[in-house]
Amino acid sequence: MTDKDTQDSPQDDSTQSAPPTESKGADRIPRTIWWEDGSVRLIDQSRLPLVGDVLQCDTHEGVCWAIKGMAVRGAPALGVAAALGVAVWAQNEAGDIDEMQTFLDEMGKVVEAITQTRPTAVNLFWGAERMLVLAYDNRDLSLPELRALIVQEARNMVAEDEARNRQLGHHGAALLERGSKILTHCNAGSLATAFFGTALGVIFSAHEEGKIEHVWVDETRPVMQGARLTAWELMMAGVPCALITDNMAASIMLAGGVDAVIVGADRIAANGDTANKIGTYGLAVLARAHNIPFYVAAPTSTVDLTIGSGAEIPIEERDHDEVTGVTWSAVLEAPTAEETRVFDALTKEDSHEFSFGRGHKLHVSRKGGSFQFDGWARIAPMNVPVFNPAFDVTPAEFVTAIITERGVVRPDESGSYEFSLGAMCMGSGGMHELGQLT
Repeated sequence: MTDKDTQDSPQDDSTQSAPPTESKGADRIPRTIWWEDGSVRLIDQSRLPLVGDVLQCDTHEGVCWAIKGMAVRGAPALGVAAALGVAVWAQNEAGDIDEMQTFLDEMGKVVEAITQTRPTAVNLFWGAERMLVLAYDNRDLSLPELRALIVQEARNMVAEDEARNRQLGHHGAALLERGSKILTHCNAGSLATAFFGTALGVIFSAHEEGKIEHVWVDETRPVMQGARLTAWELMMAGVPCALITDNMAASIMLAGGVDAVIVGADRIAANGDTANKIGTYGLAVLARAHNIPFYVAAPTSTVDLTIGSGAEIPIEERDHDEVTGVTWSAVLEAPTAEETRVFDALTKEDSHEFSFGRGHKLHVSRKGGSFQFDGWARIAPMNVPVFNPAFDVTPAEFVTAIITERGVVRPDESGSYEFSLGAMCMGSGGMHELGQLT
């Protein structure tokens, strides 16, 4: 299970998540996920921006729980989380294993458990499989040496991810002119990576170069990653922005308010078809109709050359409660002494769960001198049928270019990405190059 270090806000945390007080721009955003004192630490994104907890995961099951609950999310961050999940197993849970083949077999089970948490983002599989390949390639080491190597490799992947994102941002910024007005969807920011971001990494880099006039932030129903996370990141970094509902994008494009759309990706097929947060495909169609460039920003680890097209990408369907109700979290002080006494009494021994009709939920717990409220309120009729795919696939023909840490990939004269994308990813260490375990 996952333990929580309750902090009033991530930026107030005294651990590695806290940016230096003199930081500027994107460097003011807290770190997303890191290794500290033999455990995985991560910002709980499920409650941001009004509640900022740091979660401590001492077991791989804790990391799996965080991934399933979207406490950590975003393709690059999931790749790092997968690697750290394997590392925390190797250090904290595999100490009683004294035979190499048993260690490798058990590690394979851990990798399987991690990769079953969410099916769409290829980085999750890449991060976990990379660790397993590392173990097999170094099985001539002693078990203590191999455990230490696994932990160090996972920590290296955290640093590698930030470096890739900064390079990606530099390449993407070169595509934009001064005074650019950008529209983005979901959250492909620093919180979706170990640090800095992909789509927002481009925006952060361009903003540093004085190129960004304004960013439109899709709220991104149903989990509201744009409203909760992207808007928060942009404001932290000092980038001019405005939050809009998803269905406002077309009218803003028609009015000339968008010069480019930049989104992230959860998996890119060999032909350039791109899976990303639900609603991305609709934006691509709108961008085509208004002659607006549509850019996908993702590291090469998100490119899956083992599949030919988007038709092979599994699409996760999530809990119906995400659509039928609204989830909210906040840390509040009781406004009067009398109300303070009431909440003190309710939470004296433990947190308190209110039971309401029609499925409404409210959970109250202590948080320092204040109280944390976590609620879910129904907005749809009881028992209404729901379809809730978390992602859609944008056909490659709608993608103007794919921005990676190695450079910008464009289709060839026939409109195909297969050659250019394959060439860009050669030697990248992606899924297609991990090889078969022996």
